[in-house]
Amino acid sequence: MSFDHRKYRRFDVPNKPDRQWPNHRIDSAPRWCAVDLRDGNQALVKPMSPAQKQRLFDLLVKVGCKEIEIGFPSASQPDFDFCRKLIEENRIPDDVTIQVLTQARPELIERSFEALKGARRAIVHVYNSTSVVQREQVFSMDKAGIKQIAVSGAQLVKDEAAKYPATEWVFQYSPESFTGTETDYAIEVIDAVNAVWQPENGQEVIINLPATVEMSSPNVFADQVETVCEGIKHREHLTISLHTHNDRGCAVAAAELGVMAGADRIEGTLMGNGERTGNMDLITMAMNLYSQGIDPKLNFENMAEIREVVESCTDIATHPRHPYVGELVFTAFSGSHQDAIRKCLVRREEGDIWNVAYLPIDPHDLGRRYEEVVRINSQSGKGGVAHVLERDYNIDLPRWLQQEFSRLVQKAAEDQGGEIDSLTIRRLFDEHYLAVAEGWQLENYDLHRSDSGVSAKVIAGGCEFSGVAQGVLEAVVQAVSAQTGASIDIDEYNEFAVEWGTHASALACIRADIDGQSFSAASLGEDTTSAMLQALLSVVGQQQKVAQRAA
Repeated sequence: MSFDHRKYRRFDVPNKPDRQWPNHRIDSAPRWCAVDLRDGNQALVKPMSPAQKQRLFDLLVKVGCKEIEIGFPSASQPDFDFCRKLIEENRIPDDVTIQVLTQARPELIERSFEALKGARRAIVHVYNSTSVVQREQVFSMDKAGIKQIAVSGAQLVKDEAAKYPATEWVFQYSPESFTGTETDYAIEVIDAVNAVWQPENGQEVIINLPATVEMSSPNVFADQVETVCEGIKHREHLTISLHTHNDRGCAVAAAELGVMAGADRIEGTLMGNGERTGNMDLITMAMNLYSQGIDPKLNFENMAEIREVVESCTDIATHPRHPYVGELVFTAFSGSHQDAIRKCLVRREEGDIWNVAYLPIDPHDLGRRYEEVVRINSQSGKGGVAHVLERDYNIDLPRWLQQEFSRLVQKAAEDQGGEIDSLTIRRLFDEHYLAVAEGWQLENYDLHRSDSGVSAKVIAGGCEFSGVAQGVLEAVVQAVSAQTGASIDIDEYNEFAVEWGTHASALACIRADIDGQSFSAASLGEDTTSAMLQALLSVVGQQQKVAQRAA
């Protein structure tokens, strides 16, 4: 078999019995750095045009990103030109710092500084790979040789920065493939780089720990991060950054645990676009914090715009189940879920802490609508159908009619084989409950109360029905029974005030047993009395229609 697990080996887990990060909580947002224009762009089948880059850069600024990696200008002429365009056209806000990436090679570092000439503030991100597999199989170098590449690169970054004193420089170093590097060796290389940059003397330095390939579970990555934070020199003068990839599908979890382990800064992309399975998703991690009552320092209130821009610039469709962004992420088809959501929303009052079943955040916060929350198909139940009628038509059905009507909707969904929209639900309700059989439309009525009860006269279809009883409904039942000869027993009756159209202000719902068969009807009227009378006439009209067909 080609599918053979024996060719792989388990990742070596650090021996760290004194780990502290599991006891920590994230109480504030980390610094964010968006790398959509570099990692995201290099992962596209068709890289972004200058116009697309500018549009995405503007979006990142709009949502609140204060650090943005704009490209690899030393290795790409389009990236170099874009960097110059941002600087020369003054397109970088004063509170935003751009970042460029470069390998620790002299000619590339020099070119990077040329691209950044005139920038107010910039991060130069230099890297070289330190992992075992890269050392042994790619570079064929020992540890000392790899460390020397990092030190030489750091020195050249320092020397080049001195040539451009008008710019506020931030130095960033990444031991690329950190997750595949012995942690003690990674610390050794980082310390050697910092010995050149001397962050203790005031130079701002970011040490970035990339999971260039996600090789282990997030807890192991957190152990590695905590070990570095505890072991490196001058930790108090450094910003520890993380750059997690999603090869195991855990990039967000790894970043979150890494922050618990001591990291200060997170690199990622909107919606996780990146090489292979992608980068850490900035939206998901930031919204995870938001859902815990933590200000993420990023604003995603117009998620539809964000999604449209990202899709347009990357030519990648958004999965409908993508966290917080996808079309269906707040949608419930399950009947029990719909019922729970409906009940929670009914109980909730403005200003309450958000606590709604199945909805970790309020969709309105992202510019989404409650219309998208409950959608109806064959899996839906009475709660979902009732929610749609309440939401779209201000109709509050009694429980017995919710149950009955939901079965009709479910059958329609099964027959149709898909989703039932709101208009179809309205049509089904009209056809099965509001429709009046020919000859049973209420034309007029006259009611009189006396000590002996209520006398009722009802005219429908040119016929007059008269009866006397203790209540209005009983009197009309008696009158119709006498005229038709049918035995009528009212099983359920409810009336509600509504706002449906211009004239209707009341809804009446009736279920009656007529000659041993159950019939249900509803009516909208200008008042509760007319609605009640029409509902009764409608339910009798249904029975008479069935009896005529049977005859």
